[in-house]
Amino acid sequence: MVFRGTITDAPDFDPTTDAEALYNAMKGIGSDKEAILELVTSRSNAQRQEVVAAYKCSFGQDLIADLKYELTGKFERLIVSLMKTSAYHDAKEIHDALKGVGTNERCLIEILASRNNRQILEMVAAYKDAYGRDMEEDVIADTSGHFKKMLVVLLQGTRDESGVVDADLVEQDAQDLYAAGEEQWGTDEAKFIMILGSRSVTHLRMVFDAYEKIADMSIEDSIKNELSGDFERLMLAVGKKHLKLHCGGLGTADNTLIRIMISRSEIDMLDIRECFRLAYEKSLYNMIKDDTSGDYKRTLLNLCGGDDDLAGEFFPEAAQIAYKMWETSAMTKVQLRPTVRPAPSFDPAADAQALRKAMKGFGTDEDAIIDIVAQRSNAQRQEIRQAFKSLLGRDLMKDLKSELSKNLERLIIGLMLTPAEFDAKMMRKAMEGAGTDEHSLIEILVTRSNEEILAMNAAYKNAYKKSMEEALHSDTSGFFCRILVSLVQGAREEGPADEERASADAQELADACNAESDEMELKFMSILCTRSFPHLRKVFQEFVRCSNKDIEQVIRNEMSGDVKNAFCAIVRSVKNQPSYFADRLYKAMKGLGTDDRALIRIMVSRSEVDLFNIRKEFKDTHDVSLHEFIQVETMIVSRSPCQLTLLFGVLLCSHPIFV
Repeated sequence: MVFRGTITDAPDFDPTTDAEALYNAMKGIGSDKEAILELVTSRSNAQRQEVVAAYKCSFGQDLIADLKYELTGKFERLIVSLMKTSAYHDAKEIHDALKGVGTNERCLIEILASRNNRQILEMVAAYKDAYGRDMEEDVIADTSGHFKKMLVVLLQGTRDESGVVDADLVEQDAQDLYAAGEEQWGTDEAKFIMILGSRSVTHLRMVFDAYEKIADMSIEDSIKNELSGDFERLMLAVGKKHLKLHCGGLGTADNTLIRIMISRSEIDMLDIRECFRLAYEKSLYNMIKDDTSGDYKRTLLNLCGGDDDLAGEFFPEAAQIAYKMWETSAMTKVQLRPTVRPAPSFDPAADAQALRKAMKGFGTDEDAIIDIVAQRSNAQRQEIRQAFKSLLGRDLMKDLKSELSKNLERLIIGLMLTPAEFDAKMMRKAMEGAGTDEHSLIEILVTRSNEEILAMNAAYKNAYKKSMEEALHSDTSGFFCRILVSLVQGAREEGPADEERASADAQELADACNAESDEMELKFMSILCTRSFPHLRKVFQEFVRCSNKDIEQVIRNEMSGDVKNAFCAIVRSVKNQPSYFADRLYKAMKGLGTDDRALIRIMVSRSEVDLFNIRKEFKDTHDVSLHEFIQVETMIVSRSPCQLTLLFGVLLCSHPIFV
């Protein structure tokens, strides 16, 4: 096994000298924390254990107890954890995950899905020694269902590690997994548990390749389709580990951050760093630098080992992973799923009468309006508009505007407009008044099809008596304006990738990286703004091969401002458009204030396209449902905020009435 850690054995190591240095750093008033963190993070775990033993021999005191006494907070937790053996550290993490009210299922998943047989057996023994309890019994008592069964299988530490592969068994396992999930109604979870919990790493890698040929989708996508909850997350973690795409679930939750930085620093931290950058478009080093502080930060940065954003290029192994990820992205068939569909037994006349009843007289029945508008497709809403005018001689849009207020009015009106009218209005709002909302212009023009852009152009001309291209020229400038004008033509190529042309395009982009800034931007525009998304996916894959770099990282490093944002949005949309929208929603709500217009725009425009997929990407990335995040993070000023919450819930199909 090739270890790709950031921490290795220190040369010329002398445990007695180190023990004396740590003793001197802690004696007297105050502690030399810098000396402690530099010494501890430059020794391997095996060497640290020798230092612990030498400290007791030389000074008759327990080094870990002294460190606990001298240090505080997260820095103390991190240093003390580094000084423990891996087995005792894992045992403590499992114990902490099980004790108290509630269970930290993600911690259980991360540890048990990523340790080999020896590590698991040593951890089980350490748990028994430290707490006088049986780890398996505690896990059984604190978990349930198929999740519990899979954890118990992993706890046995009996996975085949021989490396011997039986070709016939590979095919049989692939067929069995397919039969247990995609081929039948319902899922045979026991078969997934048996195969993923017992076969060797090498064997499973071949099984997953064979499975993809049979099912025409990856094992990861099948697990997402067939399983759910903690059991789904556990099986994904097991599968990802063997596919060597496991990023470790890093985040800014300190316990998780400490655990992963410690446990992987001597094994595969270099791979985790690259995987992290691929997943989050930011280096792990910079994430730690931005989100932590003090001696705790300095210790974590030492364990991290370097800033990949500065390096710019992939490690050789990471380049292969990145290349494979683009290939997998191209092969994956994503079924776009809306949350709003045509209502059955639709009667536009009855709906028109119901809406009039909800608005006439004293006060407005906003719940009734929401119930109708949010549960009809856009095409059905247009029929209601027509029926309202034909039957009642009134303009439904004007009535709604007069009866509703602020964001509720914006959202309802947005739903009642045609998609082209709504997009045209959003483009107008992004350009009118003081200042321009460049992010909105980018989001709309990058994510709409040619047909949608052309319809939006016509709606804009009809509503505002000037072309959208003219408006863009008036309100934007420079190369950013040229990008938007290119996109607003609605002339992007359509169709599959041309492999030979994709290689040539990728080489042109790579060559342009060495050119002057204007020349580079022009070449990127000529390809990113005109080629089809399937073709660009292949171009970005080939770009990794010919440059050993990630296309988005190059854009972020070499460009700036709105030009950078526009090109990054194209790359993100090509890679995973629902994920791009999930990120836009998160940024619209996180931090000081809420970008209500962005929130409304995305919810309205994607509800009949892929809002279900966006919802899932949001939950996977932020570990909270989009509906819950909207409720918690936004401060929507409205006459009736409870109606807005209801309306968002209905649009998302995540309100309790749908659960």
